Amino acid sequence: MPHCNRRSFIQCLAGAGALALLDQRWSAKPTNAAQIGPKDRLKITKLETFVLKNSWVFVKISTNAGITGWGEMLKDRSKTCAAGAKQVEAYLVGKDPRRVTHHWQAIYRHAFYRGGPVLTAVVSGIDQALWDIKGKALGVPVYELLGGPTRDKIRVYGSQGDVEQGKLNAFKTNITADGRIPFRYVESQGYVNRAVDRFAALREKFGPDVDIGIDFHGAVQPQTALLLIKALEPYQPYFYEEPVACQHVDAMAEIARKTHIPVATGERIFTKWGFRDILEKKAAAILQPDVCYAGGITELRLIAGMAEAYYVPIAPHNPQGPCSLAASCQIAAAIPNFLIQERGTNTYEDLLKVPFRQENGFLPLPTGTGLGIEIDEDKLLAQVGEPGPYPETYDADDGSVIDW
Repeated sequence: MPHCNRRSFIQCLAGAGALALLDQRWSAKPTNAAQIGPKDRLKITKLETFVLKNSWVFVKISTNAGITGWGEMLKDRSKTCAAGAKQVEAYLVGKDPRRVTHHWQAIYRHAFYRGGPVLTAVVSGIDQALWDIKGKALGVPVYELLGGPTRDKIRVYGSQGDVEQGKLNAFKTNITADGRIPFRYVESQGYVNRAVDRFAALREKFGPDVDIGIDFHGAVQPQTALLLIKALEPYQPYFYEEPVACQHVDAMAEIARKTHIPVATGERIFTKWGFRDILEKKAAAILQPDVCYAGGITELRLIAGMAEAYYVPIAPHNPQGPCSLAASCQIAAAIPNFLIQERGTNTYEDLLKVPFRQENGFLPLPTGTGLGIEIDEDKLLAQVGEPGPYPETYDADDGSVIDW
């Protein structure tokens, strides 16, 4: 081969018979792994919402390329969230769905009043759907767009029954005794003893190698929470979840300082700004953000980064449907400080064409494009309907309203 400078390098390769090979590689048509090119015009054409009878609420975003994205929103205000997402449709239609972070900022900041559970739920569902589209357009799972996988599989926890069946080695139980949660400001010694005896029996049954979290559900008053936490410590719960209402960060921080068991919270906290106070005040050692409520995949990745700086792991909350689990798994696959995924045994066979399948306490990394799932729309439409009413809970003694 003759001597070549930079300017003539390609010509030299051509003289050596290699230019044709390079042209073939550079001009090859996209494969299934890349459905459209980065310069191809892609725009949103429609946004649809679906409220199910069980209160799960889905958002579907369609594009001119035939690629659709799915997401989920907060279930407690399902009809309100669905209406809020439809209100955003006018902004999204005609725009490129691949500008995910730009759209997150626009939806959140263009309104004068920001934040709150409904707005962040709307942002969360749309954000998931946009990431789903972007991954499908590029032919990769979302976690590949977040830096690639940090692990080979995803640890999950479920119910006591899952452990009894040998599926898992971690589960969560509620803090109860006498068939009720401890809602009174100061519960009796007898109640505390019975609640502890119940957990002690679980620890004896499953042994020291099964992780058992205790969910206080944010329904316990600080005075009683302190009594229970101290009495339960000898049995080493995996974590105390929401030992008090998360809105009282200082009370939770005080409890966290008085126990060596990790305090977990996050399912009712939204955006990076909400989690900032939790981290700065050391109110929790485990964060449980909900991808359908805290701000979607975009925001959970940022929350995880903040938490990593405090050596705090992430255990995503999931009381919802398949998009919730799928989006949480994308986060779990991409962050270094992932701990465990809630309800990882849910298969969602009634909504998916290919259900989830955990094995030996782990879910495999998703390999499908986007969120890695395929919604069966016929199955979903069969479940659309009026959501159920909110539960009403009262003190049996005096009729006052209590948490559930």
